[in-house]
Amino acid sequence: MPRERLDKILAGSGVFTRSEARRVIMAGAVTVDGAPVRRPEEKVDRASRIVAQGQVIDGDEFVYYMMNKPAGTICSTEDGVWPAVTGLLPGHLQARGLFCVGRLDADVTGLLLLTDDGAFAHRVTAPRSEIRKVYEVYVDGPLGQLDVERLAAGVTLADGTAYRPAVLEIDGADPCRAAVTVTEGKYHEVKNLLAACGRRVLDMRRRAIGGLTLDRSLGFGEIRKLAESEITSIFL
Repeated sequence: MPRERLDKILAGSGVFTRSEARRVIMAGAVTVDGAPVRRPEEKVDRASRIVAQGQVIDGDEFVYYMMNKPAGTICSTEDGVWPAVTGLLPGHLQARGLFCVGRLDADVTGLLLLTDDGAFAHRVTAPRSEIRKVYEVYVDGPLGQLDVERLAAGVTLADGTAYRPAVLEIDGADPCRAAVTVTEGKYHEVKNLLAACGRRVLDMRRRAIGGLTLDRSLGFGEIRKLAESEITSIFL
């Protein structure tokens, strides 16, 4: 792995600005693998254990998190009505510039990915990637086998918007509950597919993206870093 300047790694973590990073390094407040480093230009391995002023620094070039998105937040910038979900992130991750991978409506909860890796985000959201997204829905009336077949055949709306075939799995105990699996992620796709079945979505949660499933131990608004194996599982 290429070695990077220590001040660049500290500044890239979001914990310090570049000038602050230089000051704490020269003050002797930074250790790399237990050894103090006083030169900001010192090149170190990102995989090293870097501690600055008692705080462990994430030296990864890019970071990847999952969040259990709460209702009442949006994935774009604050719009005066709904707060931005990124406002729930710790300050150092906000400073690092994490952004949402794709979007969930304000009323939709569940699995949301956040990163500072633009290429990763594009790969996840690009329709040609055909990555499965699974949503749990509750609708205003029972769903049936005809609805399963309708979505499996692909749906075209009156305005000409065409959706790829989707999988509808109806809850055996409650036909108003179902899981919908799509591979495109078009605007309001799941809501429009169910509207084509004559049903209105009352509640919706994203459960999975590819092979990655929401960690049910996360409360609304909570995050955790993804393991390398979990990142890989998204594309399986």
